Amino acid sequence: MTEATATDLRSIPFQTADGGTATLADYGDQVLLVVNVASKCGLTPQYEQLEALQRAYADRGFTVLGFPCNQFMGQEPGSMDEILEYCSTTWGVSFPVFDKVKVNGGKAAPIYKALKDADDAQGNSGRIQWNFEKFVLTPGGEVHRFRPNVKPDDPAVVSVIEANLSR
Repeated sequence: MTEATATDLRSIPFQTADGGTATLADYGDQVLLVVNVASKCGLTPQYEQLEALQRAYADRGFTVLGFPCNQFMGQEPGSMDEILEYCSTTWGVSFPVFDKVKVNGGKAAPIYKALKDADDAQGNSGRIQWNFEKFVLTPGGEVHRFRPNVKPDDPAVVSVIEANLSR
């Protein structure tokens, strides 16, 4: 959990895949799982688990939000059209995938600048370690951070999601 609350994060704008603007507030009081994704990463099979969570909990007030990132060894080099096609045809992704972002450094997307303040289970905040770092934002304003090696269907992630679903 972090001092910066999910409520604060919900007002930060970011770019949609088609060039529009959105905020987390557009998703109302849903439980959100924000994750930086990549198509050519050893962790890319996590798309399957992310999609399984989306399908399991979408009707109960949950959404996965994917943010492609090419910052780690160029593992997301494609155009947005290529990324969206890959996600759809390879993994059957039905959750929203947004415009490519930087997650670290001076040009990091504002949403990620704020998310990096969240602590992981060991009490560490700061830089995004790699692709597929996950943040669960609860309607109550909490942010739970899970490092890339924690799979989306890990009991620690699922328990946070289930504890905060609306029904």
